[in-house]
Amino acid sequence: MSDHAVRRLRLVVSHVALYLVAAAFVSPLVYMLATSLKPADEVFGSPPSLLGSLFRWQNYSEAFEYLPFGRFVLNGLAVAICGTLVVLVASSMSAYAFSRLRWRGRDGVFLVFLATLMIPQEVLVVPMFMLMRWFGWVDSFQALIFPWAFTAFGTFMLRQFFLTIPEEMSESARIDGAGAVRVFTSIMLPLIRPALAVLAVFTFINFWNSFMWPLIIINSVDEKATVPLGLQLFFGQQGTQWNLVMAASVISMAPTAALLIILQKHLVRGIATSGFGGR
Repeated sequence: MSDHAVRRLRLVVSHVALYLVAAAFVSPLVYMLATSLKPADEVFGSPPSLLGSLFRWQNYSEAFEYLPFGRFVLNGLAVAICGTLVVLVASSMSAYAFSRLRWRGRDGVFLVFLATLMIPQEVLVVPMFMLMRWFGWVDSFQALIFPWAFTAFGTFMLRQFFLTIPEEMSESARIDGAGAVRVFTSIMLPLIRPALAVLAVFTFINFWNSFMWPLIIINSVDEKATVPLGLQLFFGQQGTQWNLVMAASVISMAPTAALLIILQKHLVRGIATSGFGGR
């Protein structure tokens, strides 16, 4: 077999493997979308079928009527957007301080800060709850946002991206009379927009999909629950209407999908010029 034939065979095999992996990931989404459009009595029909006898678009409106799901979506959007903004501001400022500003003990403090990534979230739940109770923030939106908004992941990611920017750019700005704040806002932030987009997507998804912490800290479920808690309420003692659950699940995926589409260009640039290498 010639080298050209071997390369072609490898290309075909790799494409087939990619298609199989893609099908494995997409098939649950296809099943969820198809089930969300089925009548309730055909979800577990026999023989099983992917599509129902008709497309019942009313499932989506009934999902909002069955529970105050619209309020859950608005709560989730408010928490995710506010939390993402806080993370972007805090992470960019701390990353700039750890990468560009020179101060005593900087590297040691950064190592301690980075070590917090090794602490599981489950370990922090009890002390974090006690701290929120001390602040009087139990059953509040502040408790959903601020405890997890100051993490080391975003700081580490943006710091590594800052380190890829030549030092000469900030030095030339300082020669022209720009201070540290002006260098940060006018020069550094525009250069790390791809990294900010990547961090924004990761952070938004984490806040949007958070379940354990809202389950612990929120008591007024009907008023302050986010989408994961709202989906849990569909599983009641009177049974589960799976077509409505699937419709609500499709709705819950819409904001993250829209965010990925909007920031797609910046995400590609951020991944292609990944700042994890440093120097």
